[in-house]
Amino acid sequence: QVFSHHCPFLMGPIECLTDIVTPDTDIQVTLSIFELASAAGIPCEVDPALVNVLASGKTDGSSPEEDYKVACLLLVFVAVSLPLLASDPASVYNTEVDGYNNNIHCLAKAIIHVSAALFTIHNKNIETHLKEFLLVRAAGG
Repeated sequence: QVFSHHCPFLMGPIECLTDIVTPDTDIQVTLSIFELASAAGIPCEVDPALVNVLASGKTDGSSPEEDYKVACLLLVFVAVSLPLLASDPASVYNTEVDGYNNNIHCLAKAIIHVSAALFTIHNKNIETHLKEFLLVRAAGG
């Protein structure tokens, strides 16, 4: 906010760049724009630092299709594990900390950010995969 006030001539073009990003934009262009925006303090749909970390952690012998399947299976695992996490005794709201003792209140944001990063790496539609996540969760109980 301070940066926008003191340097509007610099922040304006960066904000305009983030507005032109669509799901059809080339992945490398999107990541470059989001990296610039993140450095300027503008929130982005996909965290470029998380994408870089996850992309660099790929194992040497695996194919991109195999890595994509692992990302999908991770979402299935999380969807199936939600009822178990919800029934955990530590999943009780604690007014002293204004949250849950096991930090389950952070889970939704973590699922969204990690999913966005994983499916950005594989150049897949993030929204479609998150809808599938909700369908798997709904079908599970």
